[in-house]
Amino acid sequence: MKRFLIVLTLPILLACGATGTASPTNTPLSPLTVAPATQTESQPEPETPTSPPSNAGSFPNGDDYEWQTIASGLDRPVDVQSANDGSGRLFIVEKYGAIRIYENGQLLDEPFLNIDDRVNDISNEMGLLGLVFHPDYEQNGFFYVNYTGDGGDTRISRFQADGNIADPNSETELLFIKQPYPNHNGGGLDFGPDGYLYAGMGDGGLAGDPHKNGQNTTTLLGKILRIDVNNGDPYTVPSDNPFGNEVWAYGLRNPWRIAFDSATGDLWIGDVGQGQIEEIDYLPAGAQGGANFGWSIMEGTADYDGSAQPGLLLPAAEYKHSEGGCSVTGGYVYRGPMPEWQGIYIYGDYCTGFIWGLILNNGSFENQLIFQSGLTITSFGQDQGGEVYLASDNGNVYILAKK
Repeated sequence: MKRFLIVLTLPILLACGATGTASPTNTPLSPLTVAPATQTESQPEPETPTSPPSNAGSFPNGDDYEWQTIASGLDRPVDVQSANDGSGRLFIVEKYGAIRIYENGQLLDEPFLNIDDRVNDISNEMGLLGLVFHPDYEQNGFFYVNYTGDGGDTRISRFQADGNIADPNSETELLFIKQPYPNHNGGGLDFGPDGYLYAGMGDGGLAGDPHKNGQNTTTLLGKILRIDVNNGDPYTVPSDNPFGNEVWAYGLRNPWRIAFDSATGDLWIGDVGQGQIEEIDYLPAGAQGGANFGWSIMEGTADYDGSAQPGLLLPAAEYKHSEGGCSVTGGYVYRGPMPEWQGIYIYGDYCTGFIWGLILNNGSFENQLIFQSGLTITSFGQDQGGEVYLASDNGNVYILAKK
């Protein structure tokens, strides 16, 4: 238990160097501390965050808890979602192109959806990568998936379901995004408290962002996208998106899981690093669009293609590959029935199976390693009651529970 993340409890300022270059802004953000932007695009001016009610003031003892297996025999599960329809069902995404249902303690044999005929998963970071249900799913049956298809390009599509079966022929493609390389496809989807659909997109792949997509706000790669799926055909761009297109935030390398806190509306992002640093990024509820998380100018808090400059947002937490990690898996803020876990953002590392808790406590982040699971963590999930789940490349899905 010796390899801990950096605990970010105070604002961080990177070394300015002889040129006197201004440092990026630490998160959580405050209008009083955001450095002036150098870009011509609009920059975020979010409200000063406050810790949400009923947050844990300290971290639970991990020895008192375990990750209990609830389902096994899955084929590379990469996402776990709830329809939030009162049914208690969990929907588990299998990377090759199917979605399975876990209901009443059993994994159903018949897939909820099988689109392996159009999903291209020939490379490790390709496949059916993300799922989210429309907030009015009970009424309209709509859900959305993010997958790589022919040529390895990204499709974000809507499907429709009735009961435990979705119609594979109901696909309506919302976004088609060319992918120059087979890796860094992102894949996470979530609905924000504003009712808009958000999508995490990687920078297009290879290494080092060779096309510099992360800082280019005219491309959809290396971004958090935000679209209105309730208007338009098949969607409209919200009028307050900062760049007049689908882009909401930028400067990301490969956001592997994005999630809104169901209690506060804060956005949490796990962004996979290059060769040194894995990071968790954060935007408080009510933040304006235009946040720049720095890639590929910076990797975490370290210089990469450039040096620290105004307008870049530092991670809420980071850890280095030299500490044993290799690829961050973003998670969820716990909002289930265990009060000692309330308000703790739970996330992990794919390679080591380390699982950390991160708290926003009185405007500062506190971080602690809680579990050494030994699992290859592909994704976390959350049900309607706020419980947190974990999916592993070993084919199992687990729930966080007291021993």
